[in-house]
Amino acid sequence: MKQSRFTESQIIKALKENEQGRKAEDICRELGIHKGTFYNWRKKYSGMDSSQLKELKELKEENRKLKQMYADLSLDNVMLKDVLSKKF
Repeated sequence: MKQSRFTESQIIKALKENEQGRKAEDICRELGIHKGTFYNWRKKYSGMDSSQLKELKELKEENRKLKQMYADLSLDNVMLKDVLSKKF
C-alpha cells in the first residue's frame, strides 16, 4: 500500500481550513496535491477530529486482528473435520 506524504493530522488540518472558508484550490496549491485527492480526503475524513481519528485507527487494527483470529480458527476447524471424517 502506498504511503501518503501527509499525516492524518495534516489532512484534518487542511480540511478544517476548508470548513472555515478557505478555498480548496488554494489549499491544494499550497500542499501540492490534486483537487481530486483533496475531495477524497474530505469524503474519508470529513467531520473528524484527532481523537476520533485515533479511535478509528485503533478499531481498524482490532478488527484486523479479530479477522485474522477467525481465519486461523476456521482453518483449524476445517482441518479437524477433515481428520475426523476419515475412516481408519
